[in-house]
Amino acid sequence: MHTRLTTFLLLISSALSAQEIYFPPNEASAGWETVDPASLGWCEDQIPPLIDFIEESNSKAFIVLKDGRIAIEHYVGTFTQDSVWYWASAGKSLTAFLVGTAQEDGLLDINEPSSNYLGTGWTSCTPEQEAAITVRNQLTMTTGLDDGTGDLDCTDPACLQYLAPPGTRWAYYNAPYTKLDGVIAAATGSTLNGYVYNTLGQTTGMLGLYLTVGANNVFFSTPRNMARFGLLAMNNGNWNGTPIMSDADYFHDMVTPSQALNESYGYLWWLNGQDSYKLPGLQVDFPGPLMPDAPMEAYNAMGKNGQVINVVPSQGLVVIRMGNLPGGIFVPNVYNNEIWQHLNAVICNSTGVADGRTGTDQRPVFPVPANDLLHVELTGSAFEAVEAIGMDGRRHPLTWSGDAVNVQALDQGAYILRMGMSDGSVALQRFLIVR
Repeated sequence: MHTRLTTFLLLISSALSAQEIYFPPNEASAGWETVDPASLGWCEDQIPPLIDFIEESNSKAFIVLKDGRIAIEHYVGTFTQDSVWYWASAGKSLTAFLVGTAQEDGLLDINEPSSNYLGTGWTSCTPEQEAAITVRNQLTMTTGLDDGTGDLDCTDPACLQYLAPPGTRWAYYNAPYTKLDGVIAAATGSTLNGYVYNTLGQTTGMLGLYLTVGANNVFFSTPRNMARFGLLAMNNGNWNGTPIMSDADYFHDMVTPSQALNESYGYLWWLNGQDSYKLPGLQVDFPGPLMPDAPMEAYNAMGKNGQVINVVPSQGLVVIRMGNLPGGIFVPNVYNNEIWQHLNAVICNSTGVADGRTGTDQRPVFPVPANDLLHVELTGSAFEAVEAIGMDGRRHPLTWSGDAVNVQALDQGAYILRMGMSDGSVALQRFLIVR
C-alpha cells in the first residue's frame, strides 16, 4: 500500500511540476528562456563574488536553473555554451537513470545476478561468490569486490577479486560500476550511446557521447546538455509532461539512501542531509551531512575535478559546474559546499545547517582556515593519536603539543582531522589549510 501511495504521489508531483516548470525546446538552436535574478528576489550584488569564485577555482562553465529557466550562466575563457567537456563520475548518475529505464522496459532486473548480463567469469571470484553479486550491488557500490588491489579502473577479471559478501561493505570502486555499461548494452541489445540517444536524446534533446578513456567509459556533453539531465532529474524523470521514467519506486530509491552502510549514497547519486557519510577511498563514517551549506534535500551527481549536477526539487534549482581541478581539492563535496556558500548569498538565504553538524561538536577547532597550528578544544581529554585525512584519501600523521596540532607540513586544501582521545573516543572534524 505504501509503495502504491508513494508512486501515486510522485506521479501527481511530476504532473503538477510539468505544468509549472519550463522545459527548453529539444532543438538547441531554438534557445533557452532566461529569468532575471532580480525578479526572483535574489541579491544581485552577490553575483559578482560568486562569479569571481567560479573563475578563480578553474571552472569552465557554471549554470543555475530556476524552475527550468536560466538564472545564471557563465563561461570562462574560450569555453562557450557549445563547448564539450567530460562529466567524470557525475556520469554515474546518468548510468543509474539508464539502468532504471531499462528495468522499466522489462529488459533487466536489478535484483538479478550481474552475470546474467555480463556472462560468468567477469570476476575472479568463485562461481558462487560471483553469482551473489547483483546489478543492485553495482548501483550501490556494495559488490564486496576488493578496491585495494591497486587499480580502481581495471575491469579485467583478474582485477575484480572477492573481499566480502555483497551488501556487507560500501566502497567507492570504479571498475564494478563501469561494468554496468556492459549490463545495459547486453540487456537492451543496443550500444550504450544508441541507448542514450533513444532514451534521452530524442525525448529531451539531451545529446552527448560516452567515450572510452583508459578503462572507463566517460560521458561528454555541453554544459546545457548536462543541465537538461539535471532538469529531468528535478522533475522526477518527467520531461514536459512526457514520462521518461514512470517507475516512481525506482526513482525514489535512486535518490534516497540505498543501503545502511553509507547513508549519503543512493543509486550512484550522492545525497545530502543524512546523519553521516563515507567518502571515496575511506572506510570512515563522518558525522553530519555531506555538504552542510547545501539544501538538505539536494541530491547530487559529482565527479573528479569538480564536475557537478546539484538538484533541489522543492526550490526548483539545478546547479551545474564543469571545469578543472578546483584549487587542489579533489573530492567534489568540499568544493561543492563552497559553491553553495556563495550561492546562498545570491539567493539571499541559508539553505544548509548549522556549522556544528559538520563535525563533532565536542571538538571545535580554530582557526579556520589554518596555516601552521590548529587548536582543538579538548574539554578535559588528551590526544593519543592525531592524523589528517586528505580529500584524496591519503593519511598524514600529525604531531601535537597540548591542544595545538602542527599542520605546517600539509598542502593547501581540505582535510578531516581524526583524533584518537585518551578516553578511548574518536573525534572527527573538517578543516581547511590556506597558504
